[in-house]
Amino acid sequence: MSNSSILDEFKTTHFAEEKIDPNRKLKVGIIGTGWIADAHIVSYKKQPDVEIVALADLIPGKADAFKAKWNLEGARTYLSGDELIDHEPDIDAVSVCTYNCQHAEPTIYALNHGVNVLLEKPMCVTLDEAVAICRAEKASGKVLSIGFQPRFDENMKMIKRIVESGTLGKIYYIQTGGGRRRGIPTPFGTSFIAKDTGGIGALGDIGCYSLDMVLNAIGYPKPLTVTGYKSAFFGTNPKYMPCKEYAEAFGVDDFAAGFVRLEGGIVLDFRIAWAMHLDTPGDTIIMGTEGSLRIPSTDCWNGSVGGAMTIYHDLCGTQTQTTVPILRTGADLFDLKIRSFLDAVKKGAPAPVPSSQIIYNQAILDGICRSAELGHEIEIEIPEI
Repeated sequence: MSNSSILDEFKTTHFAEEKIDPNRKLKVGIIGTGWIADAHIVSYKKQPDVEIVALADLIPGKADAFKAKWNLEGARTYLSGDELIDHEPDIDAVSVCTYNCQHAEPTIYALNHGVNVLLEKPMCVTLDEAVAICRAEKASGKVLSIGFQPRFDENMKMIKRIVESGTLGKIYYIQTGGGRRRGIPTPFGTSFIAKDTGGIGALGDIGCYSLDMVLNAIGYPKPLTVTGYKSAFFGTNPKYMPCKEYAEAFGVDDFAAGFVRLEGGIVLDFRIAWAMHLDTPGDTIIMGTEGSLRIPSTDCWNGSVGGAMTIYHDLCGTQTQTTVPILRTGADLFDLKIRSFLDAVKKGAPAPVPSSQIIYNQAILDGICRSAELGHEIEIEIPEI
């Protein structure tokens, strides 16, 4: 190994792998067998302590096709999540991989029947749904983790460590978001883009990641008010869509923005886009009284850091900059998401990505939508769980 290769080893975080007991298998089901379920099954098949026992999808034949595709010979198939839960009394956990508007119902049903849940992002569509999910979780005592795999990226963890170190002082302003010049997810049919299935567009698909990156770093303060805006200039225009039918079916946002006031006197300036005439809507910036952090964006944002980060601060009375190099996570983020959920289920540990945080994320998404529709600032009120 060369000297440069040895030095490069320090850029990668090495994980001490926990021993997994393959004799204590978890019986897992998947509710919703669309494209994101493929990512779940790929990760589950890598785990020596998982047995996929059941699949459910509302579309007749779809779960059976998924079963054949992934050679899941022993798995039973059903036409709904409720049916799956009712007929699988020994099941330990389910992944809820349905379209956005169907996230809440099967999650609540599973929790009410004592089943642990890994719920894909976004948590749901509305704040009311999020509250109902959290109440079901609290009553069940089961593990509910939300599918935010960027949380497991070492660069995301570094952002949180920088804030918690006090290097930036008191945080008072954050600019965040992300975008794609052309990135409306049309290859997967209309479930992402139709109002009655997707519910929300870029806001829920990639906006939730942008919010989590900064809110997790600063400890998830409660959102207080929001002024929101959303539009759909590209999704409804056949010029930018694969066909006229897709443009006619488009009923969600392809761009959204919000100005959010958080507890602690922090202001959050947010924007997100599936499509725009721009490479990026800007870097993420966390401004504090002792320093500021710039986190480079990417030209096709999906919850990742676009390059080395920079801390702007004073050193002995001199303005200076500190570069924080990109860290390589030593494992696939999706695998880490799946494994962390399974470990929490086995150990009875807290959820890796808890609903008590993501409900604030959902409250902001919901607030942006409601404010945009009303045309003015609104207060965010989150009921007691």
